[in-house]
Amino acid sequence: MTISPYPVHADTTCAHLNPADWAAANRFLLTKALSEFSHERLLAPSELGGGRWSVTPHDGDSTYSFTARLLPLDHWQIDTPTVTCTIAGEDRPLDLLQFVLDFRTELGLSDEVLPVYLEEIAATLSAVAFKLSGRPPTSRELVAAGFQDIEAGMVGGHPCFIANSGRVGWGSHEHQAFAPESAQDVHLLWLAARRDLATFTSCRDTSYDEFVRSELGAQVDDFDRQLRDRGLRPADHTLIPVHPWQWWNKLSVTFAAEVAQQRLVFLGASTDAYRAQQSVRTFFNVSDPTKHYVKTALSVVNMGFMRGLSAAYMKATPAINDWLADLVAGDDSLKRTGVGIIRERAAVGYHAAQFEAATDRHSPYRKMLAALWRESPVAQLEPGRELSTMAALLHVDRDGRSIAGALIEQSGLTPTQWLRGYLDAYLVPLLHCFYRYGLAFMPHGENVILVLDNGAVERVIMKDLAEEIAVMSADTPLPEEVERVRVDVPEDIQLLSIFTDVFDGFLRHLSAILAAEDMLDPAAFWATVAVAAADYQRSAPQLQDRFDRFDLFADEFAHSCLNRLQLRNNEQMVDLADPTGALQLVGTLANPIAHTAHEQHRTD
Repeated sequence: MTISPYPVHADTTCAHLNPADWAAANRFLLTKALSEFSHERLLAPSELGGGRWSVTPHDGDSTYSFTARLLPLDHWQIDTPTVTCTIAGEDRPLDLLQFVLDFRTELGLSDEVLPVYLEEIAATLSAVAFKLSGRPPTSRELVAAGFQDIEAGMVGGHPCFIANSGRVGWGSHEHQAFAPESAQDVHLLWLAARRDLATFTSCRDTSYDEFVRSELGAQVDDFDRQLRDRGLRPADHTLIPVHPWQWWNKLSVTFAAEVAQQRLVFLGASTDAYRAQQSVRTFFNVSDPTKHYVKTALSVVNMGFMRGLSAAYMKATPAINDWLADLVAGDDSLKRTGVGIIRERAAVGYHAAQFEAATDRHSPYRKMLAALWRESPVAQLEPGRELSTMAALLHVDRDGRSIAGALIEQSGLTPTQWLRGYLDAYLVPLLHCFYRYGLAFMPHGENVILVLDNGAVERVIMKDLAEEIAVMSADTPLPEEVERVRVDVPEDIQLLSIFTDVFDGFLRHLSAILAAEDMLDPAAFWATVAVAAADYQRSAPQLQDRFDRFDLFADEFAHSCLNRLQLRNNEQMVDLADPTGALQLVGTLANPIAHTAHEQHRTD
C-alpha cells in the first residue's frame, strides 16, 4: 500500500475559503459567540426594545445588535439573520476575528493567549466554511443516511465553546485529509515498540496476542516478517497504531532517536480503513464496523487541550472499564434504563526514557505515543435499531431544521413523549449513578451514543470512560488499580456534574432548538425534565438521604463557565487529576426545575 501523508489534492484544499462561505461561517459563529459569551456574563447586552439588544466594547466604537429571546438558564436565543455590526452608525461586515479583538478586554484575553485564540477562531471559521460549502445534507437526509454520515455531517461542534475546531498544528490539506467533516478514509500507521519500553494492558476477557490478531488478522504475520527481516524478534515488540499526522509531524522527528536505534520500528499502514469521529483523534473502522474504535495520540491543540494520550494513564484504562462494566451489569436500576457502555478493552503506551527524565507528568512529550481500543456499538446493536451520536440532537441545518425534530417526526410521538423517552434513557442513569455511587460521567453529546427505534431513543451507550469518569463519594469501594478515578470534590459543587454538564451544557441547547421549531416551549420542556427526575427519585426511596443532601430541585446552582476556561488557558483548561481546581464559577443560574408541583409531590 502506498503511504501518503496527504491523500488529497492540493488545489481543492482551500476551495471553501471564498467570500460567500466565509461570510456565512462568520455569521453562524459570531451569533454563537454573542449567545454564549452573554450566557457566561462576559458580555452584558443592553435592551433596545422590541426584542432588540446590543453590545458595545468598553474601549471601542463598534456596536453589535441582534434580536433575541431570553430562555431559562440565561440562554440567549439569537435570530441569526438579525445580527448586525455598525461603526459610527455605518454597517460593517460581520467579522468574528475583529469581534474578538473588539472585546478582548471583556473576554479577559491576555497578550499571550490572544494570538493563539485568534488562530483557533480562524481555524474554526475555516472548518465551518468547509461544512457549509457545496450543498450540505439536510437534517432529514442525515437521519436517513445513518451513523457515520451523521458523524461527518454536523456543523456546530461543541455547543458551548466558540473556538471548537482549532486543531492548531494542522494545515488545510491535513484538515481535508483527517477532519471528521471531510469523511475521508484514513489508514492508520503501525509501529513496533520495544516491549520493555511499552506497556500494553487489556480487559480480563482478552490478551495481547488474541486482541492484536483479532484486530489485524493476517497483517500480524506481515509485521512479524518485517521485524525478522531487520534481525529483530517479534516477541520482543509491542504493536502500536498511530495517527498518520502524528507519525509524519511528531514521532519521526521528535522521536527520531527512538526510530534510528530501533526502539521504534515503522511497519506500514493498516489494511482496514477508518473514519475520524467528532473527537478528531478517535477512528471508526469502516472496513469492519464490528471491530474496535481506535483512539490515538494527536499532538495538536484543540478546544483547550493538547490532544495527546498519556502512556501512564493508559495502563489502568482496561481495569477501570472492567470495574465500570461490572457496576452497570450488577445494578438493577441501571439495567431497567437499558444504559450500556462500550469498554476500552485494550490500551498501549510508549515510554521514551530520555523525554520522561526531562519532564513531569503533565508534559505533552509524555503523551505523544499511546492508543486505546474501544468496543464498537455496532457489534451489540439489536435488529431494526439505528445509531446516532447524541451530539446530532443539537444539529440544525441551513433551513433551520434540526435532527432532533426529524427524529421526533419519524417516531410518530408527540414532542413531550419523545423527550420523556430520551430523558428516561439518558438523564435517569446519570442521576442514579450520581446518587447511588457518587459516579459522574462526562456526558456531553460526543460521549453518548443513542440507540434509536424508528426515531425514538430506546437507550443510550456511554463512552470515553477511563479518562473522564469520576467517583466523588468516599463510600464507593474501588479496586486499588481503579482508585485513580476517585476525586476529592467539595460537596457543594458535586451536583454540578448534572447541573452544568447535563442541564446547562446540553439540555439548555436542546430546549432552545425545540422551541425555535415550535415543537415544545421551554416551560413544557423543563416540566418534563422535572417529572422524569421526580419519578426516578420516587423509584429509589432508599437513596432519600442522598436526594436531600444533594438537592436536584434547589432554587439555583453555581454558574460554571466553559469558555472562560479556554480564554484563560487555551492549551490546558483543566487538570484531569483535579477537575474542580480550575472551575470558573460566576454567580448562579436559576434552576429550571425548581419549585415544581412534581417536587412537592415527591416530598409528600
